[in-house]
Amino acid sequence: MANIEGLYAREILDSRGIPTIECTLWLDSGGLVVSSVAAGTSIGKHEALELRDNDPNRMLGKGVLNAVNNINTIIAPALKGQDPTQQQTIDNILIQLDGTHNKAKLGANAIVAASQCALKAGALSSNMPLYFYILEQFKLTERLDIPTCMYTMINGGEHGAQNLDIQDFKIVPATHLSFVESLNMAVTLFNKLEEVLIIKGAIHSVGLVGGFAPNLYSNTDVFEILIETVKTSQYTFAQDLFFGIDVAAAQLYSGGKYLLKDKAQGYSAKELIEYYQKLRTLYHVFYIEDPFREEDTKYWKELTAIIGETSRIIGDDLLSTNKALVEQAVQEQLCNTIVVKPNQVGTISETIEVIRIAKAAGWKVIVSHRSGETADDFIADFAVGVGADFVKFGPPNRGERISKYNRLLQIDEEIRYYHQDKAAVPTPSLAQTTPSVAESAPPA
Repeated sequence: MANIEGLYAREILDSRGIPTIECTLWLDSGGLVVSSVAAGTSIGKHEALELRDNDPNRMLGKGVLNAVNNINTIIAPALKGQDPTQQQTIDNILIQLDGTHNKAKLGANAIVAASQCALKAGALSSNMPLYFYILEQFKLTERLDIPTCMYTMINGGEHGAQNLDIQDFKIVPATHLSFVESLNMAVTLFNKLEEVLIIKGAIHSVGLVGGFAPNLYSNTDVFEILIETVKTSQYTFAQDLFFGIDVAAAQLYSGGKYLLKDKAQGYSAKELIEYYQKLRTLYHVFYIEDPFREEDTKYWKELTAIIGETSRIIGDDLLSTNKALVEQAVQEQLCNTIVVKPNQVGTISETIEVIRIAKAAGWKVIVSHRSGETADDFIADFAVGVGADFVKFGPPNRGERISKYNRLLQIDEEIRYYHQDKAAVPTPSLAQTTPSVAESAPPA
């Protein structure tokens, strides 16, 4: 078995033109792997620390040369000679080298770069595709399958041009569509949406992650535009697809109210529950991410109790891929779905532990990109390998998002032609991950 010979990191730019880390790991067998680090724009207060240089004269203070140096001078010597298939051992070394609760010394961006490289090197050393290696190594699923892809159509909030309050508006394919069919639907609707926006004289430029950022009067206008777009296609709304939103509600909170253009005075948390119920009934909004700020746990619990049977109430900022926060949310029944982002916690092993807890609780798991992405398609393999129910990779637009979808296309073919034994193992029905027409239909 090959061992780690060395690591070398350098500063590159992410999809926003902001510095991030690329790390190369090579084995004593001569093999090498490369991984780069995604970064967020909307960052939860509980996320592990992303180390930035804070030098105002260089890269607007957002350089990562200190984090790069931490890999080259501290992490690399400590990992030399280690067996890359021993992920837990490697991640324990990284955690001990840092010694802080939030990765503040070395930086979560430095640590996750090394941890991801080790995982890729383990797969290379084992002569396995990365997704298959993850399945065999961690045994979080018994079946290889492509998760349901949720496709962003429109961006608002910090991802858009501040024309809309809600951060992301998504389409969620129904379960009868295969991945390839859902991708065809997403591409079709994304291009038809542009045509509809042009006809209406609306802005049709794109936001931070590639979704359209139109100048509409209210958030509910978006659903009307999307429904109109679906009607121009061969697809049927509430049969072939449903809607989802990433509210990023913490960004909307000010002066004791959640400020959305849909109501002049803003919403109390109680009123916001009624707003979400209305969206669920009128527009089949089946997926609601970060509906409240982290402190409003009472209302997280209330919303989950009211519509959680037929909807996904998702914690991202609330949970931050953090074991303690997930355990608390499970105990208090604050939500029923988790967004998982490895860079929120720092190591692959910690991410895997969080997924185990969520799955044991009966939650659904979403593996997600970040707004600051690279062309690295690591997260696609990771999602398949851990048996994620959903993935969130953005719109079918821009190279850093398309690279993930193209990788899923490749994995899908490999599953069908080379891993049919694994793909054939029985698994709980995916009918529970996206709504049926019956449960999504508005009350009579």
